[in-house]
Amino acid sequence: MQTNQIIQSLIDNKIVSINLNKPFRYASGILSPIYTDFRLTISIPELRDMIADGLAELIRGKYPEATVIGGVATAGIPHAAWVAQRLNLPLIYVRAKPKDHGAGKQIEGRITKDDKVVLIDDLISTGGSVLGAVRAVRNEGVNVIGVASVFTYGLPDADRNFAAANTTLYPLLSYAELISQGHQENKFSDEEYARLSTWHKAPWDWTKREEQANAAK
Repeated sequence: MQTNQIIQSLIDNKIVSINLNKPFRYASGILSPIYTDFRLTISIPELRDMIADGLAELIRGKYPEATVIGGVATAGIPHAAWVAQRLNLPLIYVRAKPKDHGAGKQIEGRITKDDKVVLIDDLISTGGSVLGAVRAVRNEGVNVIGVASVFTYGLPDADRNFAAANTTLYPLLSYAELISQGHQENKFSDEEYARLSTWHKAPWDWTKREEQANAAK
C-alpha cells in the first residue's frame, strides 16, 4: 500500500492546511489547527488512483465478504465508485436524508437483504455523517459489515461513536501517520508538530482554550 506516497501527495498538493493563529472550525464544532480538504483529491488523477487502489486493497483484506460498496454523500461517492469498479462490485450511495421529491429515496442503487455492504467516506472526524448512512442502510434490513475511509483523525469521539453503533472502521490513512511523516520530511515545523500533537490528545480542551483566548482579545 502506497501510504507514504499518498501522504506526500496530500501535502504537496496543499490538501492539508495548517494555521496556528486562526484555527479551522469543523462541522462537529471542534476548532483545529489543521484542515484536510479531501474533496480536492478527485481533481488529481494520480493521487485519486493511489487512494482507490489503497482502499480496494484494504477492503479485500478487511472485508473480503463484501458484496456491495456504498458511498456516503457527497464526498465519499467518487471514491466508492472507483473502488467498486476495481473490485467489480455493485455501487450504491446514501444521502444525508431522503429526497423531498420523486420517490423520496435516501439510498440510490440496488441492494437486497442478503447483501453485505461496506460504506466509504473520505474523512472521519467524529463519524456522524457515515454512521448516519450506516443507520439508513440497516433500517432497510441490510447488513453493513463496516466502514472504510480515506482518512481518520482518530479522535476519541469517533471511537466511542463507532463502538456505540457496533460498527468497525478501517482507514487508509491516519492523523498520526500524516503529522509524523510531515514532520520527518520537514513539511511541518517543530512548533506546528507540537501544536498538532497537543490538539490531537484533547481536541475539545484545545477548542475551549482557543475560544477563551479569542473571547479575551
